[in-house]
Amino acid sequence: MQNPIQWLGRVIVLLVLLFSTTTKAEGILVLGDSLSAGYGLKTGEGWVTLLQTKLKQQGYAQPVINASISGETSQGGLTRLPALLRQHQPDLVLIELGGNDGLRGLPLSQLSHNLSQMIQYSLAANARPVLLGIQLPPNYGRRYTQAFAQLYPDLAAQFQIPVMPFILEGIGTKTELMQADGIHPKAQAQAQILDNIWPVLAPELGLN
Repeated sequence: MQNPIQWLGRVIVLLVLLFSTTTKAEGILVLGDSLSAGYGLKTGEGWVTLLQTKLKQQGYAQPVINASISGETSQGGLTRLPALLRQHQPDLVLIELGGNDGLRGLPLSQLSHNLSQMIQYSLAANARPVLLGIQLPPNYGRRYTQAFAQLYPDLAAQFQIPVMPFILEGIGTKTELMQADGIHPKAQAQAQILDNIWPVLAPELGLN
């Protein structure tokens, strides 16, 4: 028969273990630029908000954390990602970056390196990365724009991760769906952006 002191000691140890155990958070982290931050839109109109609504409708109750910043580059995203992974511990990381790198004509080798690092950081944190690509206007030159567009599927193949090569597919060439700057989509285009992304995202969540 245990004496009361031994019994109490075991209870205390059990309680310490119970309450010191950290439960891994779940959810989706969106790391993007103005296309995901909702530039020029009212609060709640962007595709990320539409994604969270759709997920809730399908029974996915975990949060969607939108860490997107207008004007963000791949270097900025890379700098911020480690802290975001520690803070939110997401299941999925949607990486929608590179457009501002391209618009500034930055070396594609630098963009490829930064995206590769973000993919590896995510994998090391037990999060599944998904690449969301963008394409550049043709006035940046055929060689640069083609290499830029190919960068996303090439990285996805290298790391064997899902990719949506061009999230503005069927949108970017339609002036009625784009804001006056010709770069950012209007509110009425946001549902189509989600439709473009959903076939890549849904299988990662076990959804239809």
